[in-house]
Amino acid sequence: MTEAVRRPGKISIVIPIFNEEDNIEPLYAALVKVSSTLDRDVEVILVDDGSTDQSRKRLERLAASDPRFKVIAFARNCGQTAAMMAGIDAAEGDIIVPMDGDLQNDPADIPHLLAKMEEGFDVVSGWRRDRQDNALFRNFPSRLANLLISWLSGLSLHDYGCTLKAYRADLLRGFRLYGEMHRFIPIYAAWQGGRVTEMPVMHHPRRAGKSKYGLERVFKVVLDLLLVKFLTRYETKPIYVFGGAAVAFFALGFFAGIYALWLKFADGITFIQTPLPLLVSLCAITGTMCILMGLLAELMVRIYFESQSKRIYDVRYRLNFDVKSN
Repeated sequence: MTEAVRRPGKISIVIPIFNEEDNIEPLYAALVKVSSTLDRDVEVILVDDGSTDQSRKRLERLAASDPRFKVIAFARNCGQTAAMMAGIDAAEGDIIVPMDGDLQNDPADIPHLLAKMEEGFDVVSGWRRDRQDNALFRNFPSRLANLLISWLSGLSLHDYGCTLKAYRADLLRGFRLYGEMHRFIPIYAAWQGGRVTEMPVMHHPRRAGKSKYGLERVFKVVLDLLLVKFLTRYETKPIYVFGGAAVAFFALGFFAGIYALWLKFADGITFIQTPLPLLVSLCAITGTMCILMGLLAELMVRIYFESQSKRIYDVRYRLNFDVKSN
């Protein structure tokens, strides 16, 4: 599917929906109210992620009554990240504001996010400072995950899990989302040179429906973060990752071999009395395999870019290239 044409000054609000039938009408009322306070065109893209309740029918009625509200209906449940990606692909605005559809995010915060962007930021991330969720099973694991993500990524944010954010649309061009990666867009933006900040936003207790989040998401988030870090830092140079692993294995094997020789000649312990020779062989084989995998990955990267005429760099804008010199 081709991406929508971006319109300057337009705001696109993207909301994944999954079994939120009792929240749709109140959400609509809140969005209409906040839209009337904005001096820009607003579109709301509601992505039904394969709901099994009456959410889809209510969304259809809503879209029929208000053309500003657009609906994308999935054939099956594909997950929040897929729904977010579908909404971003279809968005026409030059600023994209994703948010949850359970009314825990407050649409009244959208003007504040936009005002913060006017200070020159590319991403404004919401921070649920007074989070209204279970302290033990939701808030505590979330704090640990945020600390870990901030440490691994180098971008310190208090609340990566808050869906309510504001992005400049051109920053998301060519960025694909998988797994739980929607929460890592600020990291991607920062690594691409974008200016990222955060600000406190309101957070309300869930009034209807059931939460779709569990503790298992913490592990998925960490794994997806490692994937994002690899793709953004080493997409064009995977040999650095595999080569680094190879060096570590070779070093381990070397020191294990030195220690085995020391034991033999200093203490009279033969090679067959220790597992060190086996460790040396295993490290040598594994290190060699890492080198070969790195070379294979390098070939695949070159095939990927050259076969699709892709560049390894992104240009944000150009100046004076349309001017012909004398």
